[in-house]
Amino acid sequence: MVHGAYDSFELLRDCPTKIESIEAYGQKLLLGCSDGSLRIYAPESSGSDSSPASDYHSQALEHRKEPYVLVRNMVGFSRKPLVSMEVLESRELLLCLSESIALHGLPNLETIAVITKAKGANAYCWDDRRGFLCFARQKRVCIFRHDGGRGFVEVKEFGIPDVVKSMSWCGENICFGIRREYVILNSTNGALTEIFPSGRLAPPLVVSLPSGQLLLGKDNIGVFVDQNGKLIQEGRICWSEAPSAVIIQKPYAIALLPRFVEVRSLRAPYPLIQTVVLRNVRRLLQSNNSAVVALDNSVYGLFPVPLGAQIVQLTASGNFEEALALCKLLPPEDANLRTAKEWSIHIRFAHYLFDNGSYEEAMEHFLASQVDATYVLSLYPSIILPKTSVPEPEKLTDLSWETPHLSRASSNVSDDMEQLPPQHMLDSDESVALQSKKMSHNTLMALVKFLQKKRYSIIERATAEGTEEVVLDAVGNNFASYDSSRFKKLNKGRGNVPFGSGAREMAAILDTALLQALHLTGQASAALELVKGVNYCDVKICEEILQKNNHYTALLELYKGNSMHHEALKLLHQLVEESRSTEKPAELTQTFKPESMIEYLKARYLIDLMSLVLDPLCGTDPMLVLEFSLPVLESCPTQTIELFLSGNIPADLANSYLKQHAPNMQATYLELMLAMNENGISGNLQNEMVHIYLAEVFEWYSDLRAQQKWDEKTYSPTRKKLLSALENISGYNPEAFLKRLPADELYEERAILLGKLNQHELALSLYVHKLHVPELALSYCDRLYESMLHQPSARPLGNIYLTLLQIYLNPQRMTKNIEKRIRNLVSPQTTSISKVSSATSVKSKSRSGKKIVEIEGAEDSRISLSSTDSSRSDGDADELNEEGGSTIMLDEVLDLLSRRWDRINGAQALKLLPRETKLQNLVTFLGPLLKKSNEACRNLSVIKSLRQSENLQIKDELYNHRKAVVKITGDSMCSLCHKKIGTSVFAVYPNGKTLVHFVCFRDSQSMKAVGKGLPLRKR
Repeated sequence: MVHGAYDSFELLRDCPTKIESIEAYGQKLLLGCSDGSLRIYAPESSGSDSSPASDYHSQALEHRKEPYVLVRNMVGFSRKPLVSMEVLESRELLLCLSESIALHGLPNLETIAVITKAKGANAYCWDDRRGFLCFARQKRVCIFRHDGGRGFVEVKEFGIPDVVKSMSWCGENICFGIRREYVILNSTNGALTEIFPSGRLAPPLVVSLPSGQLLLGKDNIGVFVDQNGKLIQEGRICWSEAPSAVIIQKPYAIALLPRFVEVRSLRAPYPLIQTVVLRNVRRLLQSNNSAVVALDNSVYGLFPVPLGAQIVQLTASGNFEEALALCKLLPPEDANLRTAKEWSIHIRFAHYLFDNGSYEEAMEHFLASQVDATYVLSLYPSIILPKTSVPEPEKLTDLSWETPHLSRASSNVSDDMEQLPPQHMLDSDESVALQSKKMSHNTLMALVKFLQKKRYSIIERATAEGTEEVVLDAVGNNFASYDSSRFKKLNKGRGNVPFGSGAREMAAILDTALLQALHLTGQASAALELVKGVNYCDVKICEEILQKNNHYTALLELYKGNSMHHEALKLLHQLVEESRSTEKPAELTQTFKPESMIEYLKARYLIDLMSLVLDPLCGTDPMLVLEFSLPVLESCPTQTIELFLSGNIPADLANSYLKQHAPNMQATYLELMLAMNENGISGNLQNEMVHIYLAEVFEWYSDLRAQQKWDEKTYSPTRKKLLSALENISGYNPEAFLKRLPADELYEERAILLGKLNQHELALSLYVHKLHVPELALSYCDRLYESMLHQPSARPLGNIYLTLLQIYLNPQRMTKNIEKRIRNLVSPQTTSISKVSSATSVKSKSRSGKKIVEIEGAEDSRISLSSTDSSRSDGDADELNEEGGSTIMLDEVLDLLSRRWDRINGAQALKLLPRETKLQNLVTFLGPLLKKSNEACRNLSVIKSLRQSENLQIKDELYNHRKAVVKITGDSMCSLCHKKIGTSVFAVYPNGKTLVHFVCFRDSQSMKAVGKGLPLRKR
């Protein structure tokens, strides 16, 4: 879109002679005329003083927008008209091309040098950085170097295919526009590289750009190439006609066309900016602040319109992109003004794009404008926002940025921004259409992207704000009153944002709107990810939306993030029950399993444990876990017990809760807890588990006894568990349970409990004489023996097998002893089932403790491997047999001896056997026993012989050392004092070679002792 970028002003008119060339030097204009004269013009306000000191020491001065007057006329400056001129500012020279190339000093314009070889040259180009001058003459090009003084030195000369029409340096190379094409010449080796053909309608044109690139003309098209001639894919400038000259004055390119001067933007697609109509234009010159156009007899200046005024024009005309590009060119000192302009333009551009259906592009400009999210959300009335103290959207940004100082009379453009039409001024039909348009899928998708890009910085500020509050509270000794849920909200959910926290309020608005937009666009997975991470969603609004859309997974995450665990578990339990039902609700699109509640409870406890570490005031809520774990305990017992363990829930609390609300699962809990952590279960819980088993076994036993089907060898699953628990765990109270057993039944349980009380003889007697299962008695002995092997400090229990042997040999006496000792151990008890209490256990212990000690003391004297057992004779064994008066269990005795011969003291076992025992029956016992004894005897004999042999070797070595001979001669010297030994008493070191005086040796030893004792004295 065309706007006024330059103002045209006539600098001078009615030049007496035709203007052939023009150059600028400071404020002045140098005109080369057709008669060979050089006319110098200056602004009328600068005066007519043409002295060198005042003429040319202000090169940085800019051209003025006022009439120019003649200040100096140098007639005969050149014999022929000046074709071209160029001021070399760094060297204070004026380079003129006429019949040859001449250089004049500035500011006095005296002739310094004339390059005679340049006679007939038609084009040249100057490299100011290196001081190289290249000119073309016919089909030759020459390169000269300025020597820094008053002359030039020829460097190289090359031939080219045709006459040069235009040329320019490009780095180390030179680009030539010849008659039919463009070529690049390597100034080092003269290599030519063709670029592309030139145009047919206009001569070639080479323009050097400030970036080092080149603009090559091909008729009315300008092509961009790099310094090596490669095309740059950034588009092409299309002029209205073929230009004869082009200058670059950022951000515009100005071209001299036959009928006018054309200004185009340097931003793709290089649109037309302005056309300045001037006839018979001969030259186009770039100066510091303007472009100078020379006609036949007059000169015009193209002065750029102030950037602020151009921005106003472009914005008013809807050319927002060009206006934004110009904003970037504002000077650094106007940074605040530039930022304000850019933001305002972005907002207007965004509204323009939004109204025309380019929603995503509109949101990009809203982002660039740094406008608050509430301003954009005001375009979406259907999005529900939480009530906060954030200012109203219309007060956030003022679109009318008036800058009166930027307006100008010549631009005829108002600086006021036109306001957007308010909503209430639209017709009702238009309002409905606009409302439906704003809630369309595309508009909401654009909103989602806007909010997601805006979100990071807002969430970061909100988090930092919350962290700062925590630190301030801690420093201010207010940490004790700090709410635990508040700390959790700082780390994850922030459903209730406290007032006065602007960043968190804005975060709540943004996240709440984003969640709604995601659901309206069908992005349920993205909404789920939003609530899973750190978010500030308003719980009330989002809860209603998620329930309405049946997005239960996201709702669960919302509850979890805001520490609303009771609501989350309640909803999850409801979803699990609905998933189990045969008639599944249509809105339930996902199946929820009981394991979901377990996983939720586990995750909730991890969060609480982390909070407990960070904040000692933040505690966990085990009752919540217990309450909502009951529905899934039966279906997922193992996972639930693991939850109890991993959640650090007190075992007594969990057991009491199950006992009250789910007694049928109490045993399962205790079993799994014992299997997972045997050492972690207390004695009370072990008593509780045994009591549960025992109660079930009593009930089962009573039923069978009533039906007269009871048998000691009958086992139910619960009885197997009871026996296993009694045998394997050790924390329960065996005495209390022993008193609860019936006197004439459940002998296996009684035997295990007696074993726990170290009444091993009674236990073995029950296995043998009541249960009549010798294998159980042997297994009992094996377990006891092997357990003692792993306890080095324990007393050897090889006599346990001798005890079993005595029981086999004296059945009747042992049977009488069982009844008597059991009567002494426990008092008569009723067989009714009652709960085990700690008080009863204590009383039972106190009543029976003394008796147990007396019985154990009596048994130790009889079944230990003491001298009492070893002193028994065969006659004693006969007395036992006679006293029993019944048949001994000889087969069981022989089987025991043959199977456990390596664990029984053979001598003591033989003393216990009756005399009539046949030796043939003891072969299986005595054979391996004697073999082992003989082998041990042989091994000990070999060891004795080896020890004797070793002793002899040591003695022999001692004798050899004592045989050493030392020869003392008259030349033998003491190694310490280095004097001759002579007839003095001497000593020999163990190596047999070192000789010393005995006195010297004694002194050296005493010195060592003193040296070792010094540190002790210091202490």
